[in-house]
This record gives sequence, structure tokens and C-alpha cells, in this order.
Amino acid sequence: MATGRTHRPATRSRGIPEATVARLPLYLRALTALSERSVPTVSSEELAAAAGVNSAKLRKDFSYLGSYGTRGVGYDVEYLVYQISRELGLTQDWPVVIVGIGNLGAALAGYGGFASRGFRVAALIDADPAMTGKPVAGIPVQHSDDLEKIIAEDGVSIGVIATPAGVAQAVCDRLVAAGVTSILNFAPTVLSVPDGVDVRKVDLSIELQILAFHEQRKAGEEPGDEQPAPPQAAAPVAPPVATRTTAEGGRKGPDGDVPAVMPA
Repeated sequence: MATGRTHRPATRSRGIPEATVARLPLYLRALTALSERSVPTVSSEELAAAAGVNSAKLRKDFSYLGSYGTRGVGYDVEYLVYQISRELGLTQDWPVVIVGIGNLGAALAGYGGFASRGFRVAALIDADPAMTGKPVAGIPVQHSDDLEKIIAEDGVSIGVIATPAGVAQAVCDRLVAAGVTSILNFAPTVLSVPDGVDVRKVDLSIELQILAFHEQRKAGEEPGDEQPAPPQAAAPVAPPVATRTTAEGGRKGPDGDVPAVMPA
């Protein structure tokens, strides 16, 4: 592959910063919860708290969408749900293939959140012949030999990689060559893709390591606290004194005869 690029530039064609795009799903999740409770309007402060951001940042993000709310009333919940869904491309159907149907791949196949957000699992693909035809989450697994055919027939543009790290790049290359332009990578490795292909990486072990870092700080420990103290220098040992055995069984030293048995 020509480059290791794994994301788009800082801004999109419509002038929305990438950081704002990354927060839009957070707003949508909070707004959807409000909508399910039949809440008609929400203030920027309330919505920001629900999304975990500050209200000034929220208002700035929404200004890119052309939505400024109404003073004293707030934002219309249903309209914002539609507006953000449209901006994220969730008002259309997105067929997705999942490659690698081990424990993680099977769990992803059964995740109900895909369909409710406009993502349709079009195919489950695995290289193990024993998996071919086996239903997972109601979808029969297909062999990886048919990957290119499946992508072409279903018009797939989004691929999910849940394979072991050692084969992830090869799977990625095949997906890209077949026309997939967006990849969600669960394999514990960095993928190299050409320009025009987006990769989002999800590494659960890294997230756990970050949490461990914070847990260590909460406990008041600092890196190296558990390290043993350096060993203290041993006391110098006097050089041995040359001696020879006497006829009486003692030793002859520089200060005279030393008995073989010292008196009590």
C-alpha cells in the first residue's frame, strides 16, 4: 500500500471540523434518549451535560449545522435528531460486512444497535470452512473466498474487521480492492490504507490500559513506587591472611601460632 493514512484531513467538504463530527454521535445518543421520553425541547446546558461536553462547545458545534436554538426555549429535540442523523448519513441504508466471525465478530453480528442506526449487516465472512453456512445472529456465514462477490452484489462500502492481527492487513487490502472505502478495525494492529479510505480503530485492550493508568493515579501510586530499592553495597571483606599448618595442628600466622581449637 502506498500510504499509512488512517483518517481524513481536519475539515470536511462542508467545513465541519473533524472534532465536531466526532461529537455528533454523542449529541444524537443524548437526543434520542430525550425523544424516547417525549421531551420536546432541551437547553444547551442540559444537552451538553447529557453528552458530556461543555455548553459553549455544543453551541459552537451546532452552529456548523446552522442550528442555533431559540432563546428561552432551547433546541427542538426531534428536529435536531433529524438534522444530526442527516448530517451523519444515517437517513439512508448502509450495508456492512463483518469479516472474522470469532467471539467478537459473532457478538458484533448480534448487536441490535446497528439496525436501529441505519446499518444493515449484509454478510458475515470467515476463512474457516467449518463456519460456512453456520447461522450467527440469524445470518449464515459465508466463506472469505466470496468476499469480492459479496461486496459487489450488496453494494457494500463499510467493512468491519474482527480477525486476528496477523491477517487483518490482508483482509483490509481485499476489502479496499473490492471497493470498500470505510473500515472499522477491531484487530489489534494498525492498518495501512490508500487515500480516500477511512479507518476507525477500536482496541479494547488499549482502553483498559488507559483505565488502569487512571486507577493507579486514584490510588495515589506513582510509577516506580513498587520497584525494589537498589541493593546496598556490601561491607568490604578483609583480604585473606596467608597461613600454614604447624606440627601441633594449629596454624602459623604473621603473629605467631594459632591453636587448632580456641580456648572457651
